[in-house]
Amino acid sequence: MVDYFIGTIQLYPYGFAPQNWALCDGSMLSIMTYQALYSLLGTRFGGNGSTTFGVPNLQAAANGNIRYYICTQGMYPSWN
Repeated sequence: MVDYFIGTIQLYPYGFAPQNWALCDGSMLSIMTYQALYSLLGTRFGGNGSTTFGVPNLQAAANGNIRYYICTQGMYPSWN
């Protein structure tokens, strides 16, 4: 099993989000549910910053069933 860093964005050839990944469609996510991802993204892609935050909208770059997804659970990036 491969562990991905939270916030990693990848292309997947599915019509659905793999487990622990969210479609990069600009949707709003719950801060309480995705605290680690929120700590990395903040409100850079929308949201009110108290209950919701947004993921990037990369739908224009998608092609058919090949879509961009962002990792919501995994390893937390460390810069030390």
